[in-house]
Amino acid sequence: MKALLAATAVIASAGLLATGCATKKYVRNTAAPIQAKVDQVGEQTSKNSQSIEETRTQVKDVDERAQSGINGAQERASTADQHALTADQHASDAMNRANDASRASDQNRQGIDQLRGVVSNIDDYKLQTTVSVPFKFDRFNLSTDAKQDLDKLAGDVKSDKRFFIAVEGFTDLVGAHEYNETLSRRRADSVVQYLVANGDIPIYRIHMIGLGDQKPVEEGKNRTANAKNRRVEVKVFSADQVTAALSGPTGASADRSSAEKPSR
Repeated sequence: MKALLAATAVIASAGLLATGCATKKYVRNTAAPIQAKVDQVGEQTSKNSQSIEETRTQVKDVDERAQSGINGAQERASTADQHALTADQHASDAMNRANDASRASDQNRQGIDQLRGVVSNIDDYKLQTTVSVPFKFDRFNLSTDAKQDLDKLAGDVKSDKRFFIAVEGFTDLVGAHEYNETLSRRRADSVVQYLVANGDIPIYRIHMIGLGDQKPVEEGKNRTANAKNRRVEVKVFSADQVTAALSGPTGASADRSSAEKPSR
């Protein structure tokens, strides 16, 4: 009986051992493909992670290059804008200089035209002052009033630069023509001597002539006409207004001021 039980135990143990070995083999055969799949998935995951990281690096590089390109483009655009502004400023400056040059050219042309007009009229002396010196019948000496008039005339012309004085002697219609010419020259000479000696007028600025009974201011031989005709006319001619025009715009005012001097 004991032997049967022992044999049965041995058989059972052998069966269990055989069954256990079969189970381990089954498990091993079943788990091996799963582990291989897990390992494959892990390897693929690792590859994917590496690819993702590489992609991120590439994206970062591309983004950095794109940003750098954008920054460079913005910088070039800013530089181009600055160059455009500088070019506009240069163009504006050039236009202003051109306008200034044009105005200067117009002014120079006007100045040249004015100078030509002045040069063409440089000898165009104009009457500035007239003084009539009266004389008594058959006399050629100067009265006190006549000397005062000549003193004032000499004082007025001392500031002039370009002038000359014409001294014309006359007589009335009484007497011989030849005698009257001589008397008219003596009267004119009296005026010239006084202007040179007392008025400090250079003799070369004075032109004298005796015209006798020519050019009477009043016809007839009555007392009133004779008194008016016994005279020496002193005329001052000046070209200062022409010379003043050479100095520019003030020449016009100088011309007016000299032209506005009252005749006496």
